[in-house]
Amino acid sequence: MNTEFLNPSVNVRGVFLFIAGVSVVMLVLVTSIMVFFLIKYDRKRNPTASDIEGNLPLEISWVVIPTVLVVAMFYYGWTGFSVMREPPADAMNVKVSARMWSWSFTYENGKKSGELTVPLNRPVKLIITSEDVIHSLFIPAFRVKEDAVPGMETYLWFLPDRTGSYDLFCSEYCGAGHHAMVSKVIVMSREDFSRWYEKKEKDGAN
Repeated sequence: MNTEFLNPSVNVRGVFLFIAGVSVVMLVLVTSIMVFFLIKYDRKRNPTASDIEGNLPLEISWVVIPTVLVVAMFYYGWTGFSVMREPPADAMNVKVSARMWSWSFTYENGKKSGELTVPLNRPVKLIITSEDVIHSLFIPAFRVKEDAVPGMETYLWFLPDRTGSYDLFCSEYCGAGHHAMVSKVIVMSREDFSRWYEKKEKDGAN
């Protein structure tokens, strides 16, 4: 899978912009037609209403055009969703455990951290569960969100394509401390991540 072109965040952004663009165009079009008819057929210009029996081409167009647009939006959205549900084979697996009111991340070498530290430009698959109630892991910067459910595992994947520190938080109300259930996604260069990862493995620090 070519993650450069099948990046979940890129797909989400593309679908959002496409649907928003179509919606704006339709809003302007429909509003313009309504205003046009209000002005052209006002009472002063047309004191007596005209009987209209039907217009087959017009009726076909207002059925076909919205149908085509809805099908196009569904196809675009389904394509993006399919990408989000198919992690690349080379993705780094990280187990995520949610509990009131904190996150725990366990790496493939068994080391744990309270923050999600990942390498640049390598797909990351998060395998998510909860120790108590339903939570929801949300990383706005990478357009990913998934519920953490007690007794089962869910997953998501994303491609960290820029270095930096990004917010991670719970978006499902989970009790009095819900507001404090936050963490960070730290995206490092691959060299820096390797040093961090090896150091964690050596000294066993959290």
